[in-house]
Amino acid sequence: MEKRLEELRQQLEKQCLISEELQRQNRELEQRLQEKEKLVRELQAQYHDLEFPPPIGAELEPEFRKSRAAVVAPEPIPETLDVGKARVKKTDGETNLIVKAIQKNDFLSRLDDEQIAMMVDLLETFDVSRGGEVIKEGSEGNSMYIVAAGELIVTQAGRDLRTLTRGDVFGELAILYNCKRTATVKAKTEVRLWCMERQTYRTIITNKSKKKREQLLGFLKTSRTLKDLNDVQLSKIIDSMEEVKYQNKDVIVREGAEANTFYIILKGEVLVTKSVNGLQKQIRRMGKGEHFGEQALIREVLRTATCAADGPVTCFSIDKELHATFKDTRYIYMVMEFCGGGEIWTKLKEVGRFDEQMAVFCTACVVEAYAYLHKKSIMYRDLKPENLMLDACGYVKLVDFGFARELVRGEKTYSFVGTPEYMAPEIIKNQGHDFAVDFWSLGVLIYELLVGSPPFSSSEPQKIYSKILDGVLKYPPYLSEAAKSIISKLCRPRPGQRLGNTKNGIQEVRHHRWFSNMNWHKLRMAQLDAPTVRLIRKGPCYINFDRFPQDQTKADEEFSGWDRDF
Repeated sequence: MEKRLEELRQQLEKQCLISEELQRQNRELEQRLQEKEKLVRELQAQYHDLEFPPPIGAELEPEFRKSRAAVVAPEPIPETLDVGKARVKKTDGETNLIVKAIQKNDFLSRLDDEQIAMMVDLLETFDVSRGGEVIKEGSEGNSMYIVAAGELIVTQAGRDLRTLTRGDVFGELAILYNCKRTATVKAKTEVRLWCMERQTYRTIITNKSKKKREQLLGFLKTSRTLKDLNDVQLSKIIDSMEEVKYQNKDVIVREGAEANTFYIILKGEVLVTKSVNGLQKQIRRMGKGEHFGEQALIREVLRTATCAADGPVTCFSIDKELHATFKDTRYIYMVMEFCGGGEIWTKLKEVGRFDEQMAVFCTACVVEAYAYLHKKSIMYRDLKPENLMLDACGYVKLVDFGFARELVRGEKTYSFVGTPEYMAPEIIKNQGHDFAVDFWSLGVLIYELLVGSPPFSSSEPQKIYSKILDGVLKYPPYLSEAAKSIISKLCRPRPGQRLGNTKNGIQEVRHHRWFSNMNWHKLRMAQLDAPTVRLIRKGPCYINFDRFPQDQTKADEEFSGWDRDF
């Protein structure tokens, strides 16, 4: 018996030694893993100039979003920069190479034809011998490059990352602002590059924008309704306008319809017709610089004629959005419902992320708001936690309709609007978009409510757009299968396949299993106990809001009477 006990004791001691050794190895592995993750985070933070794939195994749990947006310090544009002196004549083949390189780049492809033509015209040549250094890691960035011939090698911290060949674009972030290079680029062979400095690029874009703004200002001054406004007031109107494009025979306004939009023609021609004895009679033809629909801004009227595109047409438009209740000599005031619970953004920042019950409730409120807006042919286009408010009972209200737009079903609009993290791919690619973009942003919202950060995020908008176009969704392990399912179906790259934008419309969203416990009728009747109510602090009316310094600036007094009919 004693012998048996001794054997058991020895076996137990042996197992204890093995267990201690395993624990030691686990601690070592955990320490090595933490060191690796730290290194990965440091490397990921550097991936924003050249678009390189992240290291394998770098799928870390997302961090909570802590700030509204990052800022880049402004850089002055020289008044005397002569972009004409740098013009380099290019062959048709060289021009085609440059245009294709620009068009396949996620950031540069959003330039319009005139801006692309100016870039092609002003790119300069830069020859590099084998082994020569084009970009040095850690140096200040000032130029972007397009490879015309040869090969280059990209390295970071001594490690090879990728090879650049003919038609590749690199260093493009440097033409946006002054930043440090995050990798080294050396010539692997004899290399010829096309290059452009930041100041040249910014001058191109700025001059084009100033020219268009001056042009619009001149157009507005010819309007009988707006002629008495000063330049500051007209400038504010321009800030509220958006560019819209129409194809041949598209009806822009229809006779007898409610008038609520004013148009200026930027490109193309518009035919104006009127119904006479049941037939459409042509009244006139309008071209660049002419405008129509101005009475829509000042009074309730019906359209007196039909305006249709004769060939491709581009217009600038502004909708009538003011519902003034009172005014003084400086301001028009709009009184709206008080949402004393504060922003969803503020609450999300306080708790990190919402539990599933709370996220379902918040999202369901947005779905009902969408259903109401879409039924009235209105796209929202700016969904994010910052634009969701809580009333005293914890119900979510959609606010800030600055990007909302009325759109006829089947039509597209081509404006580049929204918040970068929430933009749908078709907006970024300028392919034309419709109500489907609201369902994409709904998927992004669900992700952020459950995770604390959007699925496509970065400190640089350019990288955000690239991630959105890649369309790769990475889910943390704690998300439910139902949550992952609804997010992936809402964030499908092709708008026609997106949940909510197929045959049964928004009803498909309501019927998804993630909402299986939602009583939609009781939600609409405000008969549900809102789980968000526990987020609302008790106290003074301002207690649930972030504090900001008071704006002490005053607007100029205004006595023209332009708003007397509002």
